[in-house]
Amino acid sequence: MKFIAAIDIMPHQELLDPQGKTVAKNMSHVGIEGIEDVRIGKHITMRFEAATEDAARDLVDTACKKLLANLIMETYTFQLQVVE
Repeated sequence: MKFIAAIDIMPHQELLDPQGKTVAKNMSHVGIEGIEDVRIGKHITMRFEAATEDAARDLVDTACKKLLANLIMETYTFQLQVVE
């Protein structure tokens, strides 16, 4: 089966996000008011084959833990879609 994984990686909520703080601070400079907080992360799309949905979930989970996310500083979530 072919799958597409949509992976979102974000900094832990407790950690300072300097990029997000900079963007939030400068929103008013471009006429966007009322922004209290911005958090900036990564979105990754991965296309692959796996025998089952469980195998696909295991593959994505392993990729996130070993390579895509820094678990000390980041959390991740993902969604799978079967591709025909």
